[in-house]
Amino acid sequence: VQLQASGGGLVQAGGSLTLSCAGSGLRFSNYGMAWFRQSPGKERSFVAKIDWSGGGIVYGDSVKGRFAISKDNSKDLVHLQMNSLKPEDTAVYYCAVTTRRNYSPRDSTDYDDWGQGTLVTVSS
Repeated sequence: VQLQASGGGLVQAGGSLTLSCAGSGLRFSNYGMAWFRQSPGKERSFVAKIDWSGGGIVYGDSVKGRFAISKDNSKDLVHLQMNSLKPEDTAVYYCAVTTRRNYSPRDSTDYDDWGQGTLVTVSS
């Protein structure tokens, strides 16, 4: 299983970015997917998750109302639309996949495979 995250970059506060995660060796239609992020000196934190069906969407409190996760099972892609970006959103963003039907979305140990991460930098 390989996950490839892309779409990171430098953006001004208030701007938008869309991250994508492409998978190989698995069919996204069978698995739950999530985005986490990690800032320097901080632990990896939950951003958003989406179930195998495209439902069951959950967001972290700090991104609720600004970010949107979506899934294209036909292309094995997961997207994270990020709007109204803030400097505190600066982090490396990771996509992850879980094979579990029942899992704790905010618990990174419930995910089986991870992408390499893509850096998002939000300038003030």
